[in-house]
Amino acid sequence: MEDRDIPAVAQLECLCFSDPWSENLLREGLESRLDTWFVLEENGAVCGYCNLRIIAGEGEIERIAVHPGSRGLGYGKKLMERMVAFAMEQGVVEITLEVRAGNQRAINLYESCGFVKEAVRKAYYREPLEDGIIMWNHRI
Repeated sequence: MEDRDIPAVAQLECLCFSDPWSENLLREGLESRLDTWFVLEENGAVCGYCNLRIIAGEGEIERIAVHPGSRGLGYGKKLMERMVAFAMEQGVVEITLEVRAGNQRAINLYESCGFVKEAVRKAYYREPLEDGIIMWNHRI
């Protein structure tokens, strides 16, 4: 991701999340030495993006989103595969993420990438109130 992608990613934030990150927060993340961002483009337009944070040899997927009109085309899987490949290049051996308990489509994607449910954060998400499922892949 580059600075020029931030407006498009901010639009995706609003389409995909009930608690979207602002352009300022995205810009700060892009400047963070801990974070790596990827965008997926279709016909020159950003249709998906993801963010991987690496701290002390562990990875955390902080954001992944695909435009609603581009879902079902395997883009989420491509983004996940890119993050995992990058993590491996950096020496990361395990990655975690958190997902809304009701987001079965995302949970299915993560499970297909080797992630397993390990914990629950009760009433973690707002708008709507929902549990957060913590998933790990310990075998990157």
